[in-house]
Amino acid sequence: MSTHAETFRALHHASQPLVLPNAWDHASAAVMAAAGFAAIGTTSLGVAAAAGKPDATGATAAETLALARRLAGLPCPVSVDIEGGFADTPEGVAEITAELAGLGVAGVNIEDGRPDGTLADLGERCETIAAVKTKAPGLFVNARTDTYWLGAGDLAATVGRLRAFAEAGADGVFVPGVASGDDIRALVEAVDLPLNVLFLPGRHTVAGLAALGVRRISTGSLLLRAALHAVAETARAVATGERIPTGLPSYEDVQVLATTGA
Repeated sequence: MSTHAETFRALHHASQPLVLPNAWDHASAAVMAAAGFAAIGTTSLGVAAAAGKPDATGATAAETLALARRLAGLPCPVSVDIEGGFADTPEGVAEITAELAGLGVAGVNIEDGRPDGTLADLGERCETIAAVKTKAPGLFVNARTDTYWLGAGDLAATVGRLRAFAEAGADGVFVPGVASGDDIRALVEAVDLPLNVLFLPGRHTVAGLAALGVRRISTGSLLLRAALHAVAETARAVATGERIPTGLPSYEDVQVLATTGA
């Protein structure tokens, strides 16, 4: 197992939850690594948006792998969102994850939501997790269920899927969209794996999630959306003569970021 993979695994069992910011290109990942975050994840929406493609349809396999190659040189662990796996069979997904592990990627997210808004067959998802762990045993597999995200299942259904993922060999479980403290606590107590929750502004705080037992907190597409908002607002300020925000990175700063880990 690589040093980054060992570090990434340990971060899920530290005294405080891992706050994992999600990047969409090299510069966004490098700036967060430079800001001192212990690990970086990718956001599938961000990668898709940067490529002008739809999210969660398996259309960005090439872009995701290309980004992983660039980010693997960063001085911190990197986890890659591979949507449903970018392949039609468990063996095909396992080949892709083995390639990522060979690049030095520390972990992957694999989700069960499908483009049509339904959930993938549970047995097939478990076969995929098992195949990945056989092919790339050191890779941290964060198994995501979209029961809450898609409104496709209640707490009991979510627990059932997470327990099945755990039995298949997942290293962590991810339930985006869960907001209730009672539900989060129930998930933590029901599954003996680190629980990953998507940070929901106005609903969550890091301290509150930590108190519930959450071990990993992802930002998802939040940072991308904040960046796009800042782009539009700054361009508008230039056009209207309003004050430009201070503290922006300089040209030289961005040049340094562009070559970090390259």
